Amino acid sequence: MTDFSSTDNVILYITGLVFAIVAIFVLIYIFFYRKKSELLLERQKKQTQFEQELSMAIAEMKETTLSYIGQELHDDLGQKMSVAKLMINHGLEDENGNQKEILTEINEIIGESIRDIRSLSKSFITEQIENLGLIKSIQREVSRIDRLNLMKINFEHNIEDTDIEAKDGLILFRIVQESINNSLKHSRAKTMNIDLLDLPNFIEIILKDNGIGFEKNSNSKGSGLISMQKRAKLINTDFQIKTATGNGTEIRIKYNKN
Repeated sequence: MTDFSSTDNVILYITGLVFAIVAIFVLIYIFFYRKKSELLLERQKKQTQFEQELSMAIAEMKETTLSYIGQELHDDLGQKMSVAKLMINHGLEDENGNQKEILTEINEIIGESIRDIRSLSKSFITEQIENLGLIKSIQREVSRIDRLNLMKINFEHNIEDTDIEAKDGLILFRIVQESINNSLKHSRAKTMNIDLLDLPNFIEIILKDNGIGFEKNSNSKGSGLISMQKRAKLINTDFQIKTATGNGTEIRIKYNKN
């Protein structure tokens, strides 16, 4: 009777131990399953946010491009066409036989206008980063600012093209573009230096202007600055700003390739 009771207790003990182990494994499984689900949801949320920001960046690029094209059509092509029209009228009224010379000049003006229109048409391509790359896109933006005499920008880079995904390049370009626009709108800067350093593990972009700057601890943090910080986070990029009243503004963007 005693042996049976002892055996029964052992069986109960083993059974209880097995159930306890199974219960522990079930709890561990549930815990990790929940964690995995949370991570997947978080990743999906970040991906959705990234796609929204990417769409917004593309839309803003279109808006900026259209604004630029409108200004170019008015300031550059409009002026050239006006000159061509005046020269045609002058040629019609000329009585000294200089029509050939005038027509040659008109032909040159029209040729320049056609080249300008072709150049502008390329600005409509939304896949600018994919087609041109980050560096050439920044160069184009710098040239646009230079042509409009808005601010002198010196752009230095240690490589001709960067080897990063186009969507990440677009976000970086939008941050650079937003930095330039902020300087134009708020800093009263006359010059800006942009340095792009492409290294094996990261790309660093430094933008520094000679504007009036601002106090970082003030409540005047604009939507442009917040937008740049949000975009930087989306592509695992460090965003730092160094500024003070009267000392200009320096922005450092460090894009981690890995």
